[in-house]
Amino acid sequence: MLEVKDIYKDYDGKPLLRGVSMEIGQGETVCLLGASGSGKSTLLRIIAGLEMQEAGQVLWNGEDISQVPVHKRHFGLMFQDYALFPHRSVAENVGFGLRMQDVPAEELAERVMEALEQVDMASFAARRVTELSGGEQQRVALARALAPRPGLLMLDEPLGALDKALRTELLHELRRILHTFQIPALYVTHDQEEAFSIADRMVLLHEGRVVQEGRPEEVYLHPVSAWVAHFLGMENLLPGTVVDAASGRVKTALGVFETGETMCQPLADGDAVQLLLRPGGLLLKSGDGSNAFRGTVEDVLFQGAVYQINICCAEGIRFQFTSDQPLPVGAEREFFIDPASVSCLK
Repeated sequence: MLEVKDIYKDYDGKPLLRGVSMEIGQGETVCLLGASGSGKSTLLRIIAGLEMQEAGQVLWNGEDISQVPVHKRHFGLMFQDYALFPHRSVAENVGFGLRMQDVPAEELAERVMEALEQVDMASFAARRVTELSGGEQQRVALARALAPRPGLLMLDEPLGALDKALRTELLHELRRILHTFQIPALYVTHDQEEAFSIADRMVLLHEGRVVQEGRPEEVYLHPVSAWVAHFLGMENLLPGTVVDAASGRVKTALGVFETGETMCQPLADGDAVQLLLRPGGLLLKSGDGSNAFRGTVEDVLFQGAVYQINICCAEGIRFQFTSDQPLPVGAEREFFIDPASVSCLK
């Protein structure tokens, strides 16, 4: 339904967005994920009509809306700071957008209650928003965005001010609402956990460009670069040099490692790369002795179903792996990595 084509935007005379393209289909929640300063909020504001791009198009159902003003795009917006009116009741806040559309009073009241019921806040309709908790205020902000029945819902870091437990609860609730009512949504965040929790599809933005997009499991299992892997919280990155591109062999400071998958980019012998070692790939013994390295167990943390094993290797290289059994802290020994858990990235 939404198509963003080749968007360029400058900020303070420097390029901020550099040829960004993406799409959102009916009922699809797309998460725009990136670090601070990557341009994700600016892209959302361009789609909303709050800012104008230097070049490119914003299409809605195939029609260019780049010149259509904000109030005529019929998109819903929800921000981190809620932007609620403190002197108005919950119902008055939710109905604000409908009053701007001159919706008749009887229909307005029905749609306000409908939106509040969607977020389990109907019993709070008469309360002042200053009497609500942060989580309740966030639900009111969501109801206000939903009440005009927007064609597209856009959310810019909407849960950033909430604690982790409440954030998790609202994420699940938001995902349920979006899927139940088949509302296409663009969710902007810098938080990887939020993105994986709510997205049907993820778009990763880095230095003003889309560097990877796909379903959450695709992006996590097959990051296209060392930057993507690191940004998604994968810390076990080991520098190396390709010694046999055909067989996926890479020389590192800890020895030669074999990768278990086709290299994601065309590589040649001698290319500098980063090996991604998956946390679950640690082996305490190996039949053929491949992918071996020596290390010392620095710490062991119990995490319920598994143990986190922190290992220090030569030259101060450190890894975090998971294991179904604990190891004695201080033990120095040989470890192995399953080749299927090793990826080669640029």
